[in-house]
Amino acid sequence: MNRDKIYNEIKETLGIVPTFLKSVSDTRLAQEWELFKHVQLEEGVIPGKYKELIGLGIAAATKCHYCTLFHTEKAKLQGATAAEVEEAVSYAKETSGWSTYINGMRVDYEQFKREVGQIVEHMNRTMR
Repeated sequence: MNRDKIYNEIKETLGIVPTFLKSVSDTRLAQEWELFKHVQLEEGVIPGKYKELIGLGIAAATKCHYCTLFHTEKAKLQGATAAEVEEAVSYAKETSGWSTYINGMRVDYEQFKREVGQIVEHMNRTMR
């Protein structure tokens, strides 16, 4: 597919051809657009709102203000509330903080794995 046809499809889908897609080379544009549509726009196994909240958490943890804006707005479009957006970001902060800590402290992975198993068993018993 040539660039003009891809641009037409992008414009039909998004209303504009965003600059970030215009910057993709001719040799990669078709592939990148197909991947973007499939991953970012199509409904999958995970409902759209939850997928966007996951994307927001990742964007916040990686400190990408472009992706943070995109996923926040898309999550809201999918029905996410301000409280859900805040919780997704808080969850990302908590997860990345503990990841930094346990990796930095070089916590023994096999012991951690055993302890997670014990926690899951306990929670399984107490949640019934």
